Parts: sequence; structure tokens; C-alpha cells
Amino acid sequence: MRSLIDIMQLTTAEIDELVALGSDIIANPEKYAHKCDGKILATLFFEPSTRTRLSFESAMLSLGGQVLGFSEASSSSAAKGESVADTIRTVGCYADIIAMRHPKEGAPLVASMNTSVPVINAGDGGHNHPTQTLTDLLTIHHEKGHFDNLTVGLCGDLKFGRTVHSLIAAMSRYTGTKFVLISPEELKVPSYVKETYIKKNNIPYEQVTDLEEAMPKLDILYMTRVQRERFFNEEDYLRLKDSYILTPDKLKTAKKDLTILHPLPRVNEISVAVDDDPRAAYFRQVRYGRFIRMALILTLLGLN
Repeated sequence: MRSLIDIMQLTTAEIDELVALGSDIIANPEKYAHKCDGKILATLFFEPSTRTRLSFESAMLSLGGQVLGFSEASSSSAAKGESVADTIRTVGCYADIIAMRHPKEGAPLVASMNTSVPVINAGDGGHNHPTQTLTDLLTIHHEKGHFDNLTVGLCGDLKFGRTVHSLIAAMSRYTGTKFVLISPEELKVPSYVKETYIKKNNIPYEQVTDLEEAMPKLDILYMTRVQRERFFNEEDYLRLKDSYILTPDKLKTAKKDLTILHPLPRVNEISVAVDDDPRAAYFRQVRYGRFIRMALILTLLGLN
């Protein structure tokens, strides 16, 4: 593995190795504090980000490395019309590894084909977000202790949610997985995701519109926001943005060991009153993101 563009590049054995390495970093951070001395990570974010960008930067700094980059396209020569390929060829002269977010699907793949240094897809449009999925998997492993025989509910924007598509792909390879897909009709999981990862693998699934009806079945509830930036029509966004709001009342029928995840940022789809529920794991999930990205950087640089 030279670059990570899609979560499906990783075998389940490789995911297990990354999760194990991430867990060891959590337990023994001092062992890894200088693993990347003299190495440079470039963070190229053509789209806004808080958690992913800062998580990557924190990960590299925690490994003893250094960081350079930009946080928006207007801060780069992309604003002058420079191509992704030319940007990457340039940055590859300055950095040992690159993390890239871009609004266009496939841009990180193009980047990986135009440089000799590893490229990590930090999110490309509505397509893929493999390091968020690795974060989700490390969180599930720490919360549940395993990946098999879990009923996973995904709620909200399942059409444009790249984190949703990547998590479905990853979890589709584990024994006993069941999916409950909870969304309005307009934001259903794309047919190619269902065909490729769910139907092809004969995974049991339900498509429903009622969150409360689905709640008692779930081992994991993955909430998502309705993403304003993916809509071309403001009216459609305003009509759908409050489709699902998770409140303490809606959790009354949930399992006692339910794990509630969210890739964040949250708008209002999870009430702040849920934050103190021990089942709410989304801020623990943020913390795990740094450790799994440390594990990935080490692996891609051959320093693990």
C-alpha cells in the first residue's frame, strides 16, 4: 500500500493491523514520539475542515514530524487555475507524505498518480473518506471489542455522505453485519453503494424512514448531518435539514450498550442533551481519529 484513496484498498487483515497499532499508540504514546523525526506531512485542504485537518496535523506532530500546507483552495495556486496534478508534483518536492481533501471526486486518485510520495485521501466530494472510516472502526473496536455480528444503523444524509459510503464498504466484509438505512426518500443510499457492498455480499438490510421504529434493533447508530454544501437547491436543503434530530426521548427504546457515532460537525441532528449519555461516543471518536492517523502515517512511511 503506497497511498490510501479508498477504504477497500485495505484487507480486513490490514485494517486489524492498523487498529492494533492505533491501540498500541494509545497505550504507549512515548514509544512513538520520535518515529517521524525529520519527516514532513503536507495537508492540502481544498475544502474546509476542522477535525480531519487538525487531526492529521496533531498526528504528525505527535510522531515528531513537521507539517506544512493550506486550509482552503484560495490560499493555493488552485485559485490561479493550477491543476491538481501540478500542485501535487510541486508539493511532493517538499513533503514526505500528503493528506488531501478536495471537493471533486477522484482528485486524490489523480494526485496519487502524479507523485512518488504517499497520498492519503482526506475526503473527496461525496465519494470516499477512508481515514474517517478507520476512525470509526477504531472507535467500534474500543467500544464493542469486535466487528462481527453488529446491526449498524446509518441515519440522515445517506446519499451525499461519503463517510456513510466508506463505512458501509468496510463493514460489509465482516461476518453477521446487518444494515438499517434510515433516511428521507430524497437522501437514500445510492444504488451503486447498495449493489456493490450490500446486495453483492448478501447482507441483510432494511431501508426505513422512521428512526424511532429502528432504534431497538441497533448496536451502532451512525448519525450524519444533512450537508448544505452538497445541495444545488436551497429549498431542498431547508426542507430536509431537520429530518432527524436525536433526543434523549428517542433513546428510551435503545439498547443499553448502543454506541452512537457521528463524523461531525454536528448542526442540530443530535441534541446537546444526548452528549452526557454514556452511549454517546462521538467525542471519543474524535480522539481516536488522531491515533489511527498516526498509525496510518507510520504504515505508509514504513516506520511502523
